[in-house]
Amino acid sequence: MIGASSLFTVAVFAPLFGAIIAGLFGAGLFGPSIGDRGARAVSVGLMVLATVCGLGALSGALSQGSPTLAVPVSDWIQAGGFRAPWTLRFDMLSVEMVAMVTLVSTLIHIYSIGYMSHETNPVSRFFAYLSLFTFAMLMLVSSDNLIQLFFGWEGVGLASYLLIGYWYDRPSANAAAIKAFVVNRVADLFFMVGIALLFALFGTVSYDNIFALVPDHQAAMYHLFGTDMRAYEVIGVLLFIGAMGKSAQLFFHTWLPDAMEGPTPVSALIHAATMVTAGVFLLARMSPLIEFAPVTKDLVVLIGASTCFFAATVGLVQPDIKRTIAYSTCSQLGYMFMACGVGVYQAGMFHLTTHAFFKALLFLGAGSVIHALHDEQDMFKMGGLARKLPVTCAVMWIGSLALAGIPPFAGWWSKDAIIDATFIAGTGPGYYGWLLGSLTAFLTALYSGRLLFLVFHGKPRDAQLAEHAHESGPVILGPLVVLAIGAAFAGAAFAPWFIGGRQAGFWNGAIFTAPGNAVLASLEQVPVLITLVPTVLALLGAATSYYAYVAKPELPARLATQYGSLYRFLLNKWYFDELYDRIFVRPYEAIARLFWHVGEEDIAEGVPDGIGRLTSGGSMQLVRVQTGSIAVYAFTMLIGLVVLISTFLVFR
Repeated sequence: MIGASSLFTVAVFAPLFGAIIAGLFGAGLFGPSIGDRGARAVSVGLMVLATVCGLGALSGALSQGSPTLAVPVSDWIQAGGFRAPWTLRFDMLSVEMVAMVTLVSTLIHIYSIGYMSHETNPVSRFFAYLSLFTFAMLMLVSSDNLIQLFFGWEGVGLASYLLIGYWYDRPSANAAAIKAFVVNRVADLFFMVGIALLFALFGTVSYDNIFALVPDHQAAMYHLFGTDMRAYEVIGVLLFIGAMGKSAQLFFHTWLPDAMEGPTPVSALIHAATMVTAGVFLLARMSPLIEFAPVTKDLVVLIGASTCFFAATVGLVQPDIKRTIAYSTCSQLGYMFMACGVGVYQAGMFHLTTHAFFKALLFLGAGSVIHALHDEQDMFKMGGLARKLPVTCAVMWIGSLALAGIPPFAGWWSKDAIIDATFIAGTGPGYYGWLLGSLTAFLTALYSGRLLFLVFHGKPRDAQLAEHAHESGPVILGPLVVLAIGAAFAGAAFAPWFIGGRQAGFWNGAIFTAPGNAVLASLEQVPVLITLVPTVLALLGAATSYYAYVAKPELPARLATQYGSLYRFLLNKWYFDELYDRIFVRPYEAIARLFWHVGEEDIAEGVPDGIGRLTSGGSMQLVRVQTGSIAVYAFTMLIGLVVLISTFLVFR
């Protein structure tokens, strides 16, 4: 087992060394420059090493029965009686995430070699950011305590800011990077309070110590807002709000579509296997606590289902190919949270894993299209590209079928398991999740088909653009083929281990299921008709997309005109950005201007300036008294003497 844990350690830290070497030596900041080519080679080479070690650690963990180990790194933080060591947690939840993150990230690194080949900005900086982002995510999923997790949590936030704003000469990219950073910081404030309350309640930040003490504090209460609330519910909600920010759930979702301003490999890395999945991982990791917070679980289902449906409706009308896929990410994350809300964390992790394959495939496939069309992203200017981009078209079909949940592709196995779980849970929020989850299955297939038919089929809408389209090179297509294999077969291959007969031995305590939670065990008991509902709706959605965009291509425009208000409502993303602008941004700007003009200019700068002017003016008046005339001085002294004697006589 020592060998597997050592491989695990190398997998976690290899991207860090890649980021340091590419960042510091790519441009020659410290010593001789290795240039962009050297930075690419080092970054990709160390990511390949990380993937080999990550998969080796996964194989070793499986052969040894999925044990739980602590791999010490350093003492890190010691302050009085508080101690937070830097320790890697080696259990199946961490090992599976490390293997998946390193594999997908490596494919994105390789893809970036071709995609960024014509970039004028320093590519060494881009690869350094990619590797740094990967390391931060690996630190998050391999953490053994909450402080270490928060370190990785903030690390991916910082790296996402750098990657989204990579094209810093574009105002839109800068605005998107700042928006992602600020929105996540708002959610992170709640997360920090949740961590602080956990430490106050349990006296430790170590996972093992917290989980061991959970049964002893179930009766703990907080008096908030004039009422008593269970401590676990308060902490659970705070942790969930933190997860909502990272995973772009409803109300905190506005940053994710704008993140498309970054290069396409960034979109794939953020949306597929790393940053946005951190919230789902957090709930799975904290399952021993969340399982004893039923109100929190119900809230998770409600938010997840609402996000699922909301994002799908917006994805129906987006003209931008990357934004359509971005909203599908929001929607699929809603499914994962629904699974956690009904206590089937294993199904949530299953969908997280299959989603990593087909979502990375879709983003990188979209990048291949954009690359072929000289950075054009409007789908209504495309069409008929299947003949020019046959490989890209084929893999995009595979990714879209997996996303839509069409059997036997990967998404069908994991997404339908979640929808079945919400039904078998038998709760009000569960039925709400089943209804919206099923409706979303129809919408997902509809907008997936819309993307395929608008981009690859029919007649070219811009003949000149289509004429110059060309298939990408092998360095771009290679990762797409590998991901397509995962999108096609990962569901059937992983189902027995994640949610099937082998799941108990596979997870081996890495995910906790409360004694009264029998949802996972009852998945096989879902009525056949209920099981078929999402699949039938997905097939109907695919058929509807064919009818609307191939058989009757004039239909969408006619419907958009006929139902103009609804179309504008969806196109403007339910007006969340406009609402937030009125509620938060404008008042904040008004307050900022008030502090600027009144607080800074009038008070902070005005008072010292006024005192200076008063002193200067007074001194100028005093100078006039110094005339050099003895008669004036004697007269002044006489006046002073008179004033002094008069004052003494009056007040004696």
